[in-house]
Amino acid sequence: EVQLQASGGGLVQAGGSLRLSCVVSTSAFDDYSFGWFRQAPGKEREGVACISVTGGNTAYADSVKGRFTISRDNARNTVYLEMHSLKPEDTAVYYCAQDARFAVHLCSLVSDTYNSWGQGTLVTVSS
Repeated sequence: EVQLQASGGGLVQAGGSLRLSCVVSTSAFDDYSFGWFRQAPGKEREGVACISVTGGNTAYADSVKGRFTISRDNARNTVYLEMHSLKPEDTAVYYCAQDARFAVHLCSLVSDTYNSWGQGTLVTVSS
């Protein structure tokens, strides 16, 4: 069973930065794409960023393009989300997830594509 442990959330002022980490307990980390999703109170979960198996393909929600960067370290079984120029509307619980598809080189921001999810980490951006 794959386990994902997200961390790095916290309270930050608008304009600040945070780095989220997601450690994945699996022997097949290199074979899967990963994504970051978020869910704000009263809103549906949305895809924020994803990264393909090799890291050669990434995708971002329009709302975070130019501010967020997703990366992966296959040696550490870890996926990162660097967040800069944070805005109050970025406030949400952030989840990392593993794509259900094996060895795909185009990642997806669609949550139905993912079948393993971490517990979430809360990001609060104050104005």
